[in-house]
Amino acid sequence: MSTTTVESSAAAGERDSAAAAPPRRVRRRGEQSPAGRLASHGILTVASLIAFFPVAWLIYLSLGPDKDDYLHPGGIWSKMSFSNYSFVLQHTEFFDWLKSSLIVSLGTTVIGVLIAATTGYAVSRMRFPGYRKFMWVLLVTQMFPVAVLMVPMYQILSDLQLIDSYLGLVLVYCSTAVPYCAWLLKGYFDTIPFEIDEAGRVDGLTPFGTFARLILPLAKPGLAVAAFYSFLTAFGEVAFASTFMLSDTKYTFAVGLQTFVSEHDAQRNLMAATAVLIAIPVSAFFYLVQKNLVTGLTAGGTKG
Repeated sequence: MSTTTVESSAAAGERDSAAAAPPRRVRRRGEQSPAGRLASHGILTVASLIAFFPVAWLIYLSLGPDKDDYLHPGGIWSKMSFSNYSFVLQHTEFFDWLKSSLIVSLGTTVIGVLIAATTGYAVSRMRFPGYRKFMWVLLVTQMFPVAVLMVPMYQILSDLQLIDSYLGLVLVYCSTAVPYCAWLLKGYFDTIPFEIDEAGRVDGLTPFGTFARLILPLAKPGLAVAAFYSFLTAFGEVAFASTFMLSDTKYTFAVGLQTFVSEHDAQRNLMAATAVLIAIPVSAFFYLVQKNLVTGLTAGGTKG
């Protein structure tokens, strides 16, 4: 057998071995390795536990029947009950606080989002003198602390006879929510093609008709984010509500919680139970808008 024949046989054997071996899998771009996926899931799990722990701890403390159970949380497990919840619902002004909070929060959401949407749309589509400076003026209004705004706002509401009224508190909260929501919605309206406005004019719609019938349906994700922000801002605010609302029956939840704190004592078990009950309306509102919430948070940043 010649050397050439031996070499040919060896080469043929190597080709057969290569053909028999399975092809090596090529990792796609952006695809993680098993170790990378395991690390990502581990980090996300730890982050989720850290975020959920304060909520779980609050629920656990709310089940302790005594006001000093928070000092010895280990003893709650053997005597936990729902007595705190029954006391809050039956012997406090909880439902008055709920009514006041919903009136103020929903009023702020509706009025604030309406004003912010029209403002954001006007700045996004119309080129009137000073339209850029106008948005910066709105942003500057957010730079003043609450302590600085408290006195002039109180004077204005007093002159308008809106102290201790839901409308006065709604207007105060709108002054906080509208500037941010206008910036947010302006960025979202910028992502909607201008050709839609032109098509509306061709069909005979007025500018407001174009805005109401064509633009607003497309801006639902952005409106959901603005509504959620406005609702949370009004629902959890304390300083303005405790200053401008004087009647016990008109306290919001945030102010009502202060009734559990006296000069020498704090009923932390009742505060924890009330805080858990407070979270229910917010969770329900979040459930209503959560479909559009993530889209609205990300879409407004794609075009400035």
